[in-house]
Order: sequence, then structure tokens, then C-alpha cells
Amino acid sequence: MSVLPKLTSSAPVTAEIKSVCVFCGSGNGADPAYAFEAYELGKLLAANNIRLVYGGGSVGLMGAVARGTLENGGNAIGIVPEPLFEHGSAQLCETVIVPDMHTRKKRMSDESDAFVVLPGGFGTMEEMLEIITWSQLNVHSKPILLLNTKDYYKPFVDWIQLSVREQFIQPKNADIFVMCDTTKEVLNLLQTYQAPPSRYGLDWTKRRQSLV
Repeated sequence: MSVLPKLTSSAPVTAEIKSVCVFCGSGNGADPAYAFEAYELGKLLAANNIRLVYGGGSVGLMGAVARGTLENGGNAIGIVPEPLFEHGSAQLCETVIVPDMHTRKKRMSDESDAFVVLPGGFGTMEEMLEIITWSQLNVHSKPILLLNTKDYYKPFVDWIQLSVREQFIQPKNADIFVMCDTTKEVLNLLQTYQAPPSRYGLDWTKRRQSLV
């Protein structure tokens, strides 16, 4: 059975965004600015009738973005692996229970038209890097945006620039994601996003058909 997300058009300009997947930490971070921006992102999604897709739960930045959406009349869905759900993870909205982390990421991708990454730890970085890699491999062309609160992702950008200099990443592929400092910039950047033309032109259709 395939674990790849649903294929989308490889056209460079994104379609209308009706649902956004948010990757972020389950902690609040050391500065209230992190939770503030997460809540503001939730408000922004609600104000523009964009559904929030996130990892479920009620704590940390995940809880903040969900409350920002729900408390302002928006719609949200949480995708939660069964072990976390059984461990007692409290939920704020409609919840889909999936068997494992791999299925969780696939379902989050399938449910979303774009991705926004807030500060977080190992899990957030792993989710972000996989969705960037999927774009590089032409599995999808969906917008990917990093909300760079307090320059949180500057070390990541520095690493990418190093990787470009050392010829491990193609220069244009460094533009697979875009960055902004506040939620005020999010909507415009998502709507104007263009996937780099330098991404690998792989065709996943035949592979998918063989796995069905």
C-alpha cells in the first residue's frame, strides 16, 4: 500500500488555498511571542475561511494555533497517531485517529493545500524536511512557508546556504520554501508562492499505480 501523499499538479502557481497544514511544537517555547504568533495564525486562517490541519492536541503552539482558529469561528481537524491518543492527548476539534506517525504525515498532506511551519523541536523539523523533500522530488507543488518568529529558523537557512555552497542542494531548490517574520505576511506569500522549476521532474504516477 502506498505511503505517498496524493499527487498534485506540478504547475508552479498554486490553486486556491482552502486548507492549511501547520507543523509546530507541542511546547510553548521560552518566549510568549511564539504562542502569540501561533494564535494569530489561527485567527488569520479563521478570518479567511481556511481550515486548519494540524497534529491534534491542546498544548503548546499546537494548542495555540487551534484555539486561534476555533475561538474565531474557524474550522480545524487534528490528525493523531493512536499511541498518542491512547496516552491521553486532549483534543480541541474534530480528530482523525491514524495508526502511526507515517500515516499521520500522509493524511495531513492529503488534507492540505499548503504548509506553514512554526517553531518546534525534532518532530517539527522532521515534518518540515520531509515535506520539503517531497516537493524537491515533485511529489507535490504545494506552498511551504516558515514563520520565522524571533529568527528561529535563521540557523536552518544558514545550513541550507552552506549546503548550496558545498553543492549538496541546487541553488534554486533553496527556494522550495519561503519565510516571513509575522503572520501578517502569511496569506499573501501562500497565494503568490511558486515552486522552483529546478525541482526533479519525476513522475510518481506509474509508481503509485503499481502500489495500489
